[in-house]
Amino acid sequence: MRYRRPRGVNDITPAEVGRWQYAEATYRHLCRLYGYQEIRTPIFEQTELFIRAVGEDTDIVSKEMYTFQDRGGRSLTLRPEGTAPVVRAFLENNLQGQDRERLVKLYYLAPIFRYDRPQAGRYRQHHQAGAEALGSANPAVDAEIVALSLSFYQALGIEQVTLLLNSVGCPACRPRHLERLRANVQPHLSEMCADCRWRFEANPLRLLDCKQERCREITATAPSMIEMLCGECGEHFAGVQEALDTLGIAYTLEPRIVRGLDYYTKTAFEFVAPGLGAQDSIGGGGRYDGLVEQCGGPPTPGVGVGIGLERVLIAQETALSGGAGVSPPRSAGFQACVTSVGRLGISPAYEREGVFVVALGEEGWRPGLALCQELRRAGQVAEIDYRRRSLRAQLRFADAEGFRWAAILGGDEVAQGMVTLRDLVSGEQEAVPRAGLLSQLQRESEARP
Repeated sequence: MRYRRPRGVNDITPAEVGRWQYAEATYRHLCRLYGYQEIRTPIFEQTELFIRAVGEDTDIVSKEMYTFQDRGGRSLTLRPEGTAPVVRAFLENNLQGQDRERLVKLYYLAPIFRYDRPQAGRYRQHHQAGAEALGSANPAVDAEIVALSLSFYQALGIEQVTLLLNSVGCPACRPRHLERLRANVQPHLSEMCADCRWRFEANPLRLLDCKQERCREITATAPSMIEMLCGECGEHFAGVQEALDTLGIAYTLEPRIVRGLDYYTKTAFEFVAPGLGAQDSIGGGGRYDGLVEQCGGPPTPGVGVGIGLERVLIAQETALSGGAGVSPPRSAGFQACVTSVGRLGISPAYEREGVFVVALGEEGWRPGLALCQELRRAGQVAEIDYRRRSLRAQLRFADAEGFRWAAILGGDEVAQGMVTLRDLVSGEQEAVPRAGLLSQLQRESEARP
């Protein structure tokens, strides 16, 4: 008897695996530039973790999880999404330590399991690249997660990516929106699909996400969450847009982006690309400020993204107009984001590297964000302090974290078009023209033994 693989899963053969290795190595490299460290969690977790985190009335929990009992009678579930396991590991291993305001940045490359109808690039076992930033409520962290994702797409030659942006509010302002949403849909509920009739009571926000034509017609006049945000959520959403503008990232406001998991608050976003048909998403994520506390930890804000690698590789193939044997791209985005394959490895622990951008005051903040992104796109490991602390505190932190350089931007530097570049080993510093900073860093790097 000859056996066949189960429905909804794929083999990755030697002819294809090179593209996978290239994409994974690129993602690891970019995460390193952005300061994210790899985490690997078990392939299965306690079922209750996903029920509590994702939501009992979500499609994932109610229809799609692979759940089984082990020999001890414990209910376990194959990982259906990446964020809840990372949050569990973050808490269990005390990754934040004693500093409860410390930003912990993690990434993963992992298989995901969902019992769903197989479709192009979305299988019952598919693979996800993800990143999570835990510990900061600063909206600029949301923009950083978006920038990292876009850098990944560009590095693979996928230049035509649209960022769809929304806010789903918080427990304080969302109930009023759901009340008005239900009132808007109620007269036409009998005309909607069976899933939406169920969602009307169990998970009404997902009504906006339905792909059925009649359902979308009915919800087209639904009130927008953006118009009903509370003061805190409105301020945060404005901050996200400001940070994206500072980084030069275009976006489209889309009130239908709500994501399919209950833990999302405030920011929600998706990336779409041509060539994938109706299901054109190649990644998405958002903020989940209540999830850590929901999983038994202290109040800890968080934001993350999940990227489906199968769909990304299809989008890459379409973008490059190649076949199954497509070569690693050499697009402008690739040249900007992945400057040297030789840098894909991890530097020895004793070797200092990278630039910590010290942004001082309001005058230095937005230029500092832009500089940090510019350094990363040029292949430099770079970080910025989202806590907006004093000069002394930032320099002390940069030194403890093993950065080689501090690039200081305050009001005087911005006004003069300069950056104060400080060597964190020798303590020496000099004023460098802002436009010449990258060249100076390159010269310093080449001069080191």
